[in-house]
Amino acid sequence: METHYTYAMYEQAAAYIKNKIGGEAELGVILGSGLGSLSKMLVDAVEIPYSDIPFFLRSTVPGHAGKFIFGTLRGRRILCMSGRFHSYEGYSFEQLSLPVRIFKLMGVRALVLTNAAGGVNLGYKPGDIMVISDQIVFSGTSPLRGPNLDEFGPRFFDVSEMYDPRLRNLAMTLSKDYALRFHEGVYFWMPGPQFETPAEIRAIRALGGDAVGMSTVTEAVTAAHCSLPVVGFSVITNMAAGILSQPLTHTEVMETAALIETEFSVYMSDLLTII
Repeated sequence: METHYTYAMYEQAAAYIKNKIGGEAELGVILGSGLGSLSKMLVDAVEIPYSDIPFFLRSTVPGHAGKFIFGTLRGRRILCMSGRFHSYEGYSFEQLSLPVRIFKLMGVRALVLTNAAGGVNLGYKPGDIMVISDQIVFSGTSPLRGPNLDEFGPRFFDVSEMYDPRLRNLAMTLSKDYALRFHEGVYFWMPGPQFETPAEIRAIRALGGDAVGMSTVTEAVTAAHCSLPVVGFSVITNMAAGILSQPLTHTEVMETAALIETEFSVYMSDLLTII
């Protein structure tokens, strides 16, 4: 029978991190593939390997460091996850609720999600940034499957403004000061680890998806359950299958992310000081 996390297990994991950083955090950030430079801007950084945290998961994807990094940024107490978890690594959707619930218990008042994604919208190009306005998931499951933990939120909950409108507006307004190209659009989740087929990409575009990826959505749903405001960003690291006449590779994802990583990290640091 499947083992379910208890509230006490989440509390124990959060308590371990609080002890390591000397208290709570103000803002949480989950960094996607190749987007770890932001953590290098933190002052008096403290690193906590995931393997040291009670009941925590292990990150197995290249480009994901597998540790929490805590520090201050212009006086704000920031807790970053450098490396996230995916269902294709073998984790259940319920397990994928773990990081966000720990952020909630750490006292963060907003959560910033980033990912590397494939461009589905034909108006996008590699190196663009998409502020996520909504998401589409046809997996047939949820990170909130199983017994509800009332300490976090109700059994049934609203997700119509899962990606916080105020934070999205802040993100788009600030973007005008940067050379990076920004869009707002819909993130479509696919399970991976294989990239999508050209036929799947045509279907995703017809259904309203602007970018496609293999992460983020479980984190956003879990945050909505515990009333934690979210702003999400997709770095368009490649055009999705069938758009260009070239194969898709994780190397391309990492290389494109590296090209815009420094400027995007500066943008993110500025955003974190006004949220």
